[in-house]
This record gives sequence, structure tokens and C-alpha cells, in this order.
Amino acid sequence: MFSFLRTYILFFSLFIILIVFIWIKWISYHFSPKKNIPPSPPKLPIIGNLHQLGLSPHHSLQALSLKHGPLMLLHLGSVPVVVASSAEAARDIMKTHDLAFSSRPKMSIPDTLLYGSKDITFSPYGEYWRQVKSIAVVHLLNSTRVQSFREIREEEMALTINKIENCCGRSVIDLSEFLVVLTNNIICKVALGRTYSGIKFKDLLGRFMNVLGVFSFGNYIPRLSWIDRLSGLEGQARKVAEDFDEFLEGVVEEHISDRRGVYAKSNEDQDLVDILLDVQRDNLTGFSLQRETIKAIILDIFAAGTDTTFASLEWAISELIRHPRVMKKLQQEVTEIAQGRPIILEKDLEKMQYLKATIKETLRLHAPIPLLIPRESTQDVKLMGYDIPAGTQAIINASAIGRDPTLWEEPDEFRPERFLNNTIDYKGLHFELLPFGAGRRGCPGIQFAMVVNELALANVVYKFNLALPNGMKNEDLDMSETTGITVHKKSPILVMATPRL
Repeated sequence: MFSFLRTYILFFSLFIILIVFIWIKWISYHFSPKKNIPPSPPKLPIIGNLHQLGLSPHHSLQALSLKHGPLMLLHLGSVPVVVASSAEAARDIMKTHDLAFSSRPKMSIPDTLLYGSKDITFSPYGEYWRQVKSIAVVHLLNSTRVQSFREIREEEMALTINKIENCCGRSVIDLSEFLVVLTNNIICKVALGRTYSGIKFKDLLGRFMNVLGVFSFGNYIPRLSWIDRLSGLEGQARKVAEDFDEFLEGVVEEHISDRRGVYAKSNEDQDLVDILLDVQRDNLTGFSLQRETIKAIILDIFAAGTDTTFASLEWAISELIRHPRVMKKLQQEVTEIAQGRPIILEKDLEKMQYLKATIKETLRLHAPIPLLIPRESTQDVKLMGYDIPAGTQAIINASAIGRDPTLWEEPDEFRPERFLNNTIDYKGLHFELLPFGAGRRGCPGIQFAMVVNELALANVVYKFNLALPNGMKNEDLDMSETTGITVHKKSPILVMATPRL
């Protein structure tokens, strides 16, 4: 009898608890404020919206935004991601709520490649990031420092022009190869003190960028992280990290050994490794600069500076070949300003407004990183009236914004003239043009990258006429894209180059 009574009381208590639980849930659902979430395409179990990214995510996301709006919510596996495809949405993330979206999500491949994300680009927001960003801005990439490397840029440019001249009229040349060697040599001399040529070094950099751009399942679907191991991605990342660390360790040790020598370098002769070693020795920032941080910063600047600069140059020259009217107009400008000198110098660049407009137009149509590096919110915010919880990733589709028909007349046309009579620039103040991002996470190396772009493009079009081989029409030039973080032209620029002067 007592056993039955105890059982009855137990079940009755559980029933009451269940009723109370349901009642609380009902009250919570009907009376708590409703979350206003951004529009979202239907998702699949486990993978969410991953299947909708396609081989060219920036184009796929642009197409989705036409249906779901300029701010949409996707679920990439288990990770909520808002995608901004308009200048207004980008401004809300990178200006209005810049602080809330100043962190980075934890990503396994950058962690492996960059010493636990101790670089500037991928490190999470916080005191460490503020310190390394400050070192880059104050000591490495300020205006005076960038100007101090002018002689290196001009010397390498002259060498490249001579190499192309030696090939003129004899055969088809791979102009892409000349451009990648030029950018590699400039960055090597500036960052490391000397050039590192050869297939091995080029292969190492290529492997680094390839692995960095591969999609990692473990970042978005933890239960499928085994795919990254099975595919060999994790092993490749570790191998590249080991090889690059061995290379950078040798560079740092070489610099330390040279500093023990009789002749110390003057400030004008210092490269970026020298400067970082000075910061470490003198503790100029009150921040303990470790060896791994030095290597991470150098790798960050080196890889990003080479890859994005080369990509932008390649797209600019490709567009000029396809648009002879623009090429002729640019050649007229650089010829007038050069006044017969054998090569264009950096002091000439400020006068070349059509050159600057041409590069802006190239960056509008071909943002080197079309989907800016993802950010992650550290607090709940409202974006364009929508509720975005902390922990949500944010992706800015710079490519879609650059081709937005509400911002740009005939957005798919290459017309540098659109930049001659307006103030829109790429430095992060105008959200219609965002090739380098904006806000706290904007690229600190814009000034250095752009002077290389301007100097190289001005000299190539000044010195040479470029024609496609085998009677190909200009408009038939292949403009297919690669996939990855940085989007390159898929096929190299093969041309016949003839002297203009």
C-alpha cells in the first residue's frame, strides 16, 4: 500500500513538473521579445547552407543576396554567419558596430600556419592584437618607412623592365611570371633584406597560400573534422608551417648574426626584420615581443603583400589589354608626365590621375580578397534592424558591393573615368569600395601595396605595347578566376611585348 502511494506521488510530482515546464516555455515563447533575424535561405541538416557556396563563393553569395537581401543569415554547418552585400550593411558592421565585430573566429588552418594566429590578420581582438597592430602601424608601415624603401622598388622595377626588353619581339612572354617575380623581390628585400629566388622558395609561398585558402570542415562542422585529416589538409598545413618556420628561423638568425658584426646597419638600410629585432631589444612598446610573434608578423606581411599585389597587377593589365581605349588613354598620360625619361619614378605617380582611376576601377571589379576575412561578434548587436547574437560570424562581400547596380552605373563595365570626378577611395572611408576592408581590421599595408601597384603598372604600359599572340582578339582574353582567399586570374597573361619608345 505504501509502495503504491510512493509511486503515485512520484508520478504526480513528475507530472506537475512537466506541466510547469511546458507553462514556462509557453510564457517565454509568447511574452518574451521576439528576435528579428535577417532573412535566410533554407538550410539542410548538419551542413546548413554550405552546399550553396559553390566553387566561387563571392558570386554564389551575390546571387543569394539578390533574393534574400543585402544582409542575410546563413548557417555554415553549425556556425551562424551574416553576409553583407551592400555598402550600408558593410558600414553597419565595420563602422557603427566596428568594436563588436573586431574579433576573428578561431580557424584551425591559420592557427597551424601562423603560430597559433599570432599574426595581425587572424589574431582575435584583444590586447595582444592591439600591440602587434600598433607595431605594424607605428614601426613597419608608416609613411616615412614606406618612403624609405623607394629605392628598392625603383631598382627592382628597372630590372624587370630590362628583362622584358630582352624578350621583346622574340617570343611570347609570360607577363604574369615577370609580375610575380617583381612583387616577390620587392617584398623580400623590404621584409627580409635580400631576394630569395628559385623554385623552392616560390613553391613554399604557393603551398602556403593554397593551404590557407582551402575550406576546413572542422571549422564549421566539428563532427566532420576527420575529413580534414583524411583529405590530408591538416598534414599539409603542418608541413608548410614547419618548412616556413625553418626558413624564417634561418632569416632571423642571419639577422641576429649580422647585428653582432662590426658594421651595424643604418636606419635607412634596415629591413622589417631588423626593425622588429630593434623593437624586441629596446622593448619600445612595453610589450614582450617573442620570436614566434616576429616570424608571424613577417609571414603575414610577406604573404599578404606578395599575393594580393600580384593579383591586382595581373587583373589591371588584363583589363587594359581587353580595353584598348583605356590602355591608349593611360599610355598618353604616363608618356606626358615621364617627358622622355627612360623609366617612371615614384615622384611622378602623384600626377597620374588616370592611373589611379584605373587601379581603383580594377579593385572595384576584382577585389583581391572578394570575401573579406571573416569577423566575429563579441556581443549582441542590431544590424540594419536585425538582432545578431554574440558569436555570429560576419562576411563582407566586397565583390558584390563593387558590382552593386544601385551604387555603380553599368557595374560590369571597366570604365576608370567613373573615378575621375568623385572622391571615392579604397582606404576604408568609403564603403562602396572595400578591397582592403575598413575599421579596426582594415589592412595596415594599403600605402605600401598601392605604390607598388602604381609604379609597376605605370612602367609596363609606358615602356611596352602588349598584344595577344596568334591573332587572338583582345576581348577573347581568358578572365576566369581561381578559388581561394585571394582570387587570381586562372591563366597567365601570355603576350607579345614590343617597345613603345
